Amino acid sequence: MAKPAYKPEIKYDYYGTSHRYASNVRPALTRPYTKKKSQKANIFVVAVKIAVFVLMLLVVAPHYIDNITRPLFMKADKYPAVKTDYAKLYSPTSLYLNNSHFLGVNMLRPTETSKPQMLNLYETYEMPLLDAKLTNLSNLYPSLSPSVYVWDYESGRYANFNADKIYSAASIIKIPVLIRLFKSIEAGQVTLDTRIPMTEFYKSEGSGSLQFKGLKKSYTIDELARVMITESDNSATNMIMSAIGGMNDVNNGLREWGLKNTRINDWLPDLAGTNVTTAKEMGRMLYNIDNPSFLSLNSREKIVDYMSHVHNNRLIQAGLPPEALFIHKTGDIGKMLGDAGIVYTPNGKKYIVVILVNRPYNSPLGKEFIVKASSLIYAHMMGI
Repeated sequence: MAKPAYKPEIKYDYYGTSHRYASNVRPALTRPYTKKKSQKANIFVVAVKIAVFVLMLLVVAPHYIDNITRPLFMKADKYPAVKTDYAKLYSPTSLYLNNSHFLGVNMLRPTETSKPQMLNLYETYEMPLLDAKLTNLSNLYPSLSPSVYVWDYESGRYANFNADKIYSAASIIKIPVLIRLFKSIEAGQVTLDTRIPMTEFYKSEGSGSLQFKGLKKSYTIDELARVMITESDNSATNMIMSAIGGMNDVNNGLREWGLKNTRINDWLPDLAGTNVTTAKEMGRMLYNIDNPSFLSLNSREKIVDYMSHVHNNRLIQAGLPPEALFIHKTGDIGKMLGDAGIVYTPNGKKYIVVILVNRPYNSPLGKEFIVKASSLIYAHMMGI
């Protein structure tokens, strides 16, 4: 068989010129001729660069140093008009986003979650039957928006009906104020015998009788704390908050305790409802009143004493039988009505109940719902 004729391979170089050569022979690479750029610098460009540099050095730099750098970092008295707010530079959002205040500086303080001072409630399992009963009751009041939290001390069973939703706290916010007061007493900042004179600044409208008293009288912390809880006195509340460091001190405590949704944004009476909480966080505060690692025995006894003599017995207590004991604090503003406390039943059972109700302004349906819900919860917890 004849061999096929040899055909040299045709390939093309860089310029497109064809070359014939065997396939196993590679041609030498050729590169196009490039003319070397001149390294000679343009004298005019160099002159412009030098002029700009000299101008910056002699004019701009001294002006910047005298008017910005020196006043900013050296606080020179030569430039009194230049003032620097270092807090704003460090945290520019603090003017509109803050939950704490220290030495004149607004701060956004995170909630302590890794090692909070307050214990969490030990929840075992939910009570679906009670949840269903509360849902059915709520459906009878379409104009209301209720939030309910119930927790049983013995079993850890609980009911959560919108309990994590944020509501206006009204006067129920006085519970964390009271707790923070006794934490301050234990820290030696004030005592129950510390006296605070009444001034026009402290007088607040709304609930309480101190607003109608004279300005020359002074009151002990013990007297103020008692009327703050029993009468829900707003003037007494503001006097106590002022004595322990203001709203920001209470908010600092709330963050340290591990509560992220409860906060005080305004002095009492806060008719706009800017002070907020949740039913579950309020339940956690009530639980820690009994926590010996959180409050001393003397503090716990005083708090229970105050909360055992609340004058307003027309809400949760109205749904309980006379033999049941109840320590609590109520809250009432136009758009929200609520009650939060601990129920002690005759057979020794003990449970936390918090009911918050958003309602049409001053609607009596809010009170009606709370009383019925209280009676329903008590019957369920007693197995009736």
